[in-house]
Amino acid sequence: MSAHASASTIDSARAGWDAWRTSRLAAVTSPTGNLALVETRWLPPGTDVSLEEALDGRPDGVTATRLERRHIGTGEPERGIRLWDADSPAIRHFDTIEAFPFAPEWVIEASFTPVSEARAVPFEHIRDNGGTRDLVVPGDITFTLNGVAHNLSAFDDDGTLLLVFGDPTNGSVTYGGGRFLQVPREPGSRTVVLDFNRAYVPPCGFSVHYNCPLPPAQNRFDVPVEAGEKVPVFTGGFLPH
Repeated sequence: MSAHASASTIDSARAGWDAWRTSRLAAVTSPTGNLALVETRWLPPGTDVSLEEALDGRPDGVTATRLERRHIGTGEPERGIRLWDADSPAIRHFDTIEAFPFAPEWVIEASFTPVSEARAVPFEHIRDNGGTRDLVVPGDITFTLNGVAHNLSAFDDDGTLLLVFGDPTNGSVTYGGGRFLQVPREPGSRTVVLDFNRAYVPPCGFSVHYNCPLPPAQNRFDVPVEAGEKVPVFTGGFLPH
């Protein structure tokens, strides 16, 4: 499918971009936003900790939540606790998220071809020392950009297609581990819009306590994707890593 979006699609993307930028800044600085995560604690098998116990001795403004995942080796369920601090050092030092100007050429219309059954694709994660975790990719996203055919894998993130992609800007202009892009899709539709102006820094760019997926080979562009967020900016020499 040709990647050129219609004028109306581009106009719609442009009209909503400022509001999206504002919502992103609000989200990452919220009491349970990316900047607030100060601890991820995985519990030993067969043990449990109440949220009240996890908060023992913590100051006001700290919130505890639960999370689960599958053990990368055994596939057994693992349970953990996350602590969020509404007054974390990262929030106190946060300034903004640098971004490219709106780029109409990076609003792309693509074909979505669903697979007949749930298909799992291995994704390396940033804190798994080269190991991979299988994520469900419900279909293929295909388009042709500047004569180059692309077949991208976006996985199912609680009912939303999430594309993890990389490009030559990573590590210099943009976050080194790649960027994320949510791909809206109407049920039954075979067409999706990839608005790379809404590409964003993954949670790992704001806190070391996340374990983000990295772009697989099929999701790496040979050309710079000069659209979307670049990197978070902090004051006073603060670094989130």
